[in-house]
This record gives sequence, structure tokens and C-alpha cells, in this order.
Amino acid sequence: MTIRFPSLVLLSAALAGVNAVANSPGEKPPRHSTSYQGRSRGTEQTDRVSRRVKLSPNGSVSVSNISGDIVVTTASGDEVSIEAVKHTRHGQAADVSIDVNEAPSRVDIRTNYMRGNTDVSVDYTIAVPASASVDVHSVSGDVKVTGAQGLVRLEAVSGNITVSGTPRLEKAKSVSGDVTLTDAAGEGDISLGSISGTIHAKGLKSRGVDVSSVSGDVTLASVACERLDAKSMSGDLAYEGTLSRSGRYNLNSHSGSVRLVLANASGFELDASTFSGSIDSDGLPLTIGGDVDRGREERRHGPNTHRIHGTFGDGSAVITVRTFSGDIAIQKR
Repeated sequence: MTIRFPSLVLLSAALAGVNAVANSPGEKPPRHSTSYQGRSRGTEQTDRVSRRVKLSPNGSVSVSNISGDIVVTTASGDEVSIEAVKHTRHGQAADVSIDVNEAPSRVDIRTNYMRGNTDVSVDYTIAVPASASVDVHSVSGDVKVTGAQGLVRLEAVSGNITVSGTPRLEKAKSVSGDVTLTDAAGEGDISLGSISGTIHAKGLKSRGVDVSSVSGDVTLASVACERLDAKSMSGDLAYEGTLSRSGRYNLNSHSGSVRLVLANASGFELDASTFSGSIDSDGLPLTIGGDVDRGREERRHGPNTHRIHGTFGDGSAVITVRTFSGDIAIQKR
């Protein structure tokens, strides 16, 4: 089984531009406020940077950060509001700059470590016009995006990704963090991924969904899509949702279990197999070799309890399930 994930080299290259971006000529200087707070683990120095930048309708906003959380929400009007707070206990906040490159249809926000100071983290709180597209790259920190109506693309190396209320999601991938989606949708295909984190999506709607995980579980609830490709090496896969007529649904796990709960399914062709696990499709009147009764008997007693190839209803959709050592359970809601 081959599982492909986004290249860390590519993600690092995308984030490398963080050190090369300078402020545009003539832009207004940011407002700074500095304070000192907290005494646990030493005195923390904080430095706040605030900016407001105009953005044309349907413009785009990109954020690249090395260390710190990123929160993106929407607001009325045509401005991008940027609040960045630097945190350090041992470094110099002045060694890290918040670079904002602005154009009428684009705003690029970057954290620039001018002296390679890794003891400073930066937390961003950004409000964008509702129609703006959002592109976020984070190395170490959580990413949260709520309500963005434009295209949304999110990548993180070490951090959780949380998305809600985004009708044009394209990508949400983290290497070692969890990916959580609520009431998200896509115009085309949505790509979700994590290597060691879990992936949970509820209320997801899209033409196609691609999900990849190595050691984390994948849970897709209340999902509607025409094509699903879900893979995990050692995590469990769970799909609960509708089937589209002529839809194609592939679920593949090496050592995890696979569970499907199908709602309003008019019919599908099922090809399910496991090497050392079991298959439970009791309650589904599958037709095997043109004989419904034979399908019931084979589900209960064999002859091959590790593989089922049958048809339910009109057989319009196609479901393929593979696992090496996990169990397979299929039921109709």
C-alpha cells in the first residue's frame, strides 16, 4: 500500500520566504506597545504589533509563522486587521520583525527572525474580509480559521489545525498535529492529512475528499461527497454519511479497523477484504452471485469470512474496503 503525504521539503520551502520579505516602501509604520508580565520560568517580555491594511474584494491573505499560534476570523469592511504579540523569556523581541507586504488584492504577513533568534514566538490574531482567500503556513503552533468564505489552504508542521464555517476549503494538513473540521465544504476536492495526529471532520461536503494518515485515526461524520479516498497505516477509519449515485469510495488501512455507517444509500457494490480481521455486514441484504439468501449465509458462516463482494440495491455506487489486520464493519443507518 502506498501512502503519499505532502513533502516536508516543499512545506519548508514555502515557509522559507519568511526571512526574505521586507515591508513595502511607503507603508505606515506599525504601532508597538511593550509590557512585561508573569514570573513563572522567568520574566516574560511581550511586544504587541498592530496594523490595518485595505484589501480589495475577493483578495487574498497569506500568513507564514515559525513559532506561535495563528487565529484567523472574518469581519465586515475592506480591511485586514493584524494583531501580533511577540513572547520571549530569554531572547530579544526586537530581533523579530512582523513584515507586511501589501498590494490592492493581496496582503502577505511574515515573521522575520533577523538574527536567527529562536527564543521568540509570535501569536497572530487576524481578521479578514469575509470574501478573502486565506493561505497559512506554520512550523510550530496551532492554526484556527473560522468563517472565511474564500479559498482556504492550511499547512502546519507541529501544531493542530481547526477549521469551521469555510465553504471553499481546499487543504488542511499537519505533520504532527490534529486536524479538526466542522461545517466545512469545498468546490472541488478537499485534501486532509496528518502523520501522527487524528483527523476529524463533521458536516463536510465536497465533490471529492482525500484523507491520509499514518498513525492517527480518521473519523468522517455527516459527510456528503462523490469520491472518497481515505488511507491510514495504523489508525482506524470511520465514515458516516451519504453515498452519491455513481460515487466511488475507497478506504484502506494496514493495521486499523474500518467502519462505515451509510445513510440514505439507494445502492452500492461492495468489495471488502481483510487478511486477519473479520467482516461484519449483518443487516445489509447483500446480493452475492445473484442470490440474496446466499449473501446472508456467507456473511454469517463463510465460506470466506475475510472477503465479501456483493451488491446492495441498485449497485450504483462502488465501495472498496481493504485492511490487513483490522476488522471491517458496514451498516445502513
